[in-house]
Amino acid sequence: MSVNLQKGQRVDLTKGNNGLSKILVGLGWDASAPASGRGLFAKKAANIDCDASVLMINNLGKLNNIENVIYFGHLKSSCGSVTHTGDNMTGDGDGDDEQILVDLLKIPADIDKLIFVVNIYDCVNRHQDFGMINNAFIRVVNTSGNQELLKYNLSENYAGKTSLIIGEIYRNNSEWKFSATGEGTNDASLKAIIGRYTK
Repeated sequence: MSVNLQKGQRVDLTKGNNGLSKILVGLGWDASAPASGRGLFAKKAANIDCDASVLMINNLGKLNNIENVIYFGHLKSSCGSVTHTGDNMTGDGDGDDEQILVDLLKIPADIDKLIFVVNIYDCVNRHQDFGMINNAFIRVVNTSGNQELLKYNLSENYAGKTSLIIGEIYRNNSEWKFSATGEGTNDASLKAIIGRYTK
């Protein structure tokens, strides 16, 4: 049975899920429909290109190699533990908009945390922020049997924020846990987010 999380909650992934190794992390969002206009005159929701990425953080809390950033321009980690399935440029439709596959057993011993972030592509020039996004979520699925383990719906108002640190999968001794982070930031690009972990 899937667990619905609130911001700040943590849950065990591997403890109690014997043999859990391969998981799918699904992220989704919808562009808000403008409030004005009806029928033929209704305005369409803005085309907002959100991008999901993963930062593989070492046991010192740092990103020590740019190769450990997995995103639409670098789809697979060199160790093979994290694979991004590709870019969705509109967020249209139900369900996951972007998916990331993780093999927990292949994560190198010096990597303690996977940070899942979503940013709005070219947000400054397009004058877009997460106040224009609804129904953002992250979920974790056990790929063996396609069983959803948890889901975190981001229900806060993120108006003015251009990036979201959505959640983390982190090592706790020999187990893996998930933390519902839900932190909005004013980072205008993935490069700016990366800078948080390389200083």
